[in-house]
Amino acid sequence: MTQSIALLLAWVGTACWGVCFWWMHRLSSRQEMMLKELHDVTKRIEKLSEAEHDMIREVHPKVDEIKESVRDASDAV
Repeated sequence: MTQSIALLLAWVGTACWGVCFWWMHRLSSRQEMMLKELHDVTKRIEKLSEAEHDMIREVHPKVDEIKESVRDASDAV
């Protein structure tokens, strides 16, 4: 009787290890997918940021030119 209970508990313990291993593998796979999505989002944000920076760089010299032309016009008036 005692041996059969010990054997049953051993099988239950082994099954629990199997379920735990499967569960951790499942969590790890989900984490990996989430990290990949996060990496893709950060790449898109970085590209948008670079485009915005380039646009600001193009506009910045024009802003100085506009200020000068406004100053010249106000001096003429």
